[in-house]
Amino acid sequence: MRLILLGPPGAGKGTQCKRIVEKYQIAHLSSGDILRTERAAGTDLGKKAQSYMDSGALVPDDLIIDMMVAAMKKAPKGYVLDGFPRTMVQAEGLDKALARAGEKIDAIVNLVVDDALILPRMTGRRSCPKCGAVYHIATLRPKVEGKCDKGCGDLVQRPDDTPEVVSNRLKTYHHQTAAVVGYYQKKNAVILNMDASREISQVSKAIFQKLDSLK
Repeated sequence: MRLILLGPPGAGKGTQCKRIVEKYQIAHLSSGDILRTERAAGTDLGKKAQSYMDSGALVPDDLIIDMMVAAMKKAPKGYVLDGFPRTMVQAEGLDKALARAGEKIDAIVNLVVDDALILPRMTGRRSCPKCGAVYHIATLRPKVEGKCDKGCGDLVQRPDDTPEVVSNRLKTYHHQTAAVVGYYQKKNAVILNMDASREISQVSKAIFQKLDSLK
């Protein structure tokens, strides 16, 4: 199963991707996680991407396309793409790479949520810098406040989850990324529009029902 998961920042893409991965045993390819790993490791890609990520801007398309295509080649059993493609150029680049490999995307899961719900969702997020687990101060609290449930240590607020950066990311999404949905609509792709304003488990259940019907 090859999936793309789209939606604005804070729609719950990371959480839903992890649940999809667990159920269908496919790879979770998160552009954000891969970029953060590259940055933490101090690779050339990480250094190039750092200034863009810290300001909430999009990393240049050519860097993202090369990185994601390389990751896809390492996932023969299937994958869910999280945070990619974010622009028309990335979508077109992905299509070309899939065509060369004789593959196609099975479905696009599009999480839909109003901007008014996004700011408190994202500014309340806390993550573990060691294992990558994500929590929320109101809706997904850790067992011990400020500590990772896996015993890694203190949770932190990512630089791109501050109010100023979140606002910039939403503007960027509406300016560039939302058009990607229209791109796939014109290609008659299978698009599953999901109401992501609901409780996490309800969203997961609805996604599974749609994906199971495609199998």
